[in-house]
Amino acid sequence: MATVRGPIPPASRHFQTLAIMDDLIARLFHLPPSLIVSLTHDLMHAGVAILMLIVGWWLSNRIGTLLSTAMSRTRADPTLAPMVNAIGAWTIRVLVLFAALSEVGVATASVLAVLGAAGLAIGLALQGTLQNIAAGIMLLMLRPFRAGDLIEGTGATAGIVREVGLFTTRIERSDGNAVFVPNSQIWSNPVINYSSGGTQRVEVEVAIAQRKDVACAIDALKKMIAGDPRVLGGTTLAPVVTAADYRRGGGAAVRLAVWVSGADAQLAGEDMREHARSVLQEAGCEMAEAPRGQAVQRPPQTQHA
Repeated sequence: MATVRGPIPPASRHFQTLAIMDDLIARLFHLPPSLIVSLTHDLMHAGVAILMLIVGWWLSNRIGTLLSTAMSRTRADPTLAPMVNAIGAWTIRVLVLFAALSEVGVATASVLAVLGAAGLAIGLALQGTLQNIAAGIMLLMLRPFRAGDLIEGTGATAGIVREVGLFTTRIERSDGNAVFVPNSQIWSNPVINYSSGGTQRVEVEVAIAQRKDVACAIDALKKMIAGDPRVLGGTTLAPVVTAADYRRGGGAAVRLAVWVSGADAQLAGEDMREHARSVLQEAGCEMAEAPRGQAVQRPPQTQHA
């Protein structure tokens, strides 16, 4: 009578795979059987641990991005998004790291004990880093400023706050360059928040047909805003006129950005957009297509705890 063989159980397949790997390694390296079995098991556990680290790192980035996206779709303070992203991502990475260590046979309890014993030395070595983290948390809790506010201070370069991170705060200067300032430096020094007084930024962009007219256009726009009493001045609030873009057809875009009081923002923006083209035409600049428009940026009002 013919014997009917059923499907091989998963456990049997696993042991068959191990046996094949052991035999292959023995033939290649002529190692003792006991050492081959141990080496095979260690390699498999190491492979699983590496796979866990790769998948865990990808998953942490994905979850951090989802948290930031979810916060951006709600009315949550945009200043909190980078910090929540970093905390969520690193929490998952730490958990995955301990799981990977456990997979390769490292006693995680011993690792925690060693880290606890070395906590003082680690704290002293990372004193500056820990200060930045603590300062970042305090900035987010007390919120002396938010993303979009215009600030200036001894410890912070003058500009618009774009992001308060776990270690640094990203500030955009009036020339468009980003400056990363350690959180502890901002927290330990006085900071002036101009946005708390109702200041708004008005931007107007005008397209010209010839690149050679860029310098002429910048001078003409500077003269235009110099005669406008609504435009605020000073080191931090100084008007900025720059070449925003050079285009393929030989043209360029010139952008002016000024700070005005909240009450004047809408009317000032409309006036500047209307007069910019006529001023440039009077200066002899050949105009391109219609201006791309004016945008009024209103930094969120600061709420002090």
